Amino acid sequence: MQQLIHRIWYQGHPAKWLLLPLSGLFWIISHARRALFRWGLKQTQTLPVPVIVVGNISAGGSGKTPTVIYLIELLRQQGYKPGVISRGYGVNIDGVVAVNHNAKAREVGDEPAMIVARTHVPTVVGANRIAAANKLLADFDVDVIISDDGLQHYALGRDIEIALVDGERRYGNHYLLPAGPLREGLWRLSSVDFVINNGGPVQDDEVLMTLAPAPLCQVASGLADQFNQEQSVVAMAGIGNPQRFFKSISQLGYKIVQTVEFADHQAFDKTQLSALSVQDSLLMTEKDAVKCRDFAQSNWWYLPVNANLNPEFDHALLSQLQQVAHTKKGLSDGI
Repeated sequence: MQQLIHRIWYQGHPAKWLLLPLSGLFWIISHARRALFRWGLKQTQTLPVPVIVVGNISAGGSGKTPTVIYLIELLRQQGYKPGVISRGYGVNIDGVVAVNHNAKAREVGDEPAMIVARTHVPTVVGANRIAAANKLLADFDVDVIISDDGLQHYALGRDIEIALVDGERRYGNHYLLPAGPLREGLWRLSSVDFVINNGGPVQDDEVLMTLAPAPLCQVASGLADQFNQEQSVVAMAGIGNPQRFFKSISQLGYKIVQTVEFADHQAFDKTQLSALSVQDSLLMTEKDAVKCRDFAQSNWWYLPVNANLNPEFDHALLSQLQQVAHTKKGLSDGI
């Protein structure tokens, strides 16, 4: 199903014409919802600390998680105490819950589990992002909130918006869901503060982000180890754009004998993956690895990647954040 959807969205499959009436309905509903917030019939809640939303206007992976990790590290270097809120996509959470570094992806979502495993940042997940933010502020010493996704969650007030775009696939056929990948029209990009292009080539005022691979880690331990690149590997990916991962590891020189695509956020079990690694090592993304830690075999590996953005972006973001933080502190002090 995912492959068919991608052909419709990115390769001009004619089934898009059958879905266009549903896209029209999607536009009506989303337009009406935005109007309710614009007219004040639905309320947006402003939080006492700066809120940075990292999202996109299209469905599927575009590099949000590496961007969130980059921001966490950047803000910590500048003396901020960031925290993260997330929907916890693909899991059923009763209310909101704090994520610890041993949290299971099946309980809190793969992206929050990966972010916390990598950074140990205070993180709260739940469908209600305002409730998640309030718990984050109540239970942790946090002075900046990063929302992992949520660009369309207008009930949450935000001070800085960052939209990600996949530099290769961009916005596909430019249609709204389900005929195309768009959650909102391209007009939405004119209102965000930064558009980060994952992989390039960049257009207009986009900021280029590249992903730098790190040494392979064993899934079971999460630790980097020496991998013999003479070994053949089965490459698997359950992310928004599996082909990007397969292309990356091929360019790094790994000997791929088979590639296996799974649906984004798909859960895995030991039997399912063990069948892929009988003769060859299994190589996966870091996001997939957090779902496999409890039953990983010794020949299962994952490729960590680190986001790289230019100093001009860092300076512009930090300058804007400083202004927001100063204004909010003044309001809280009654000035």
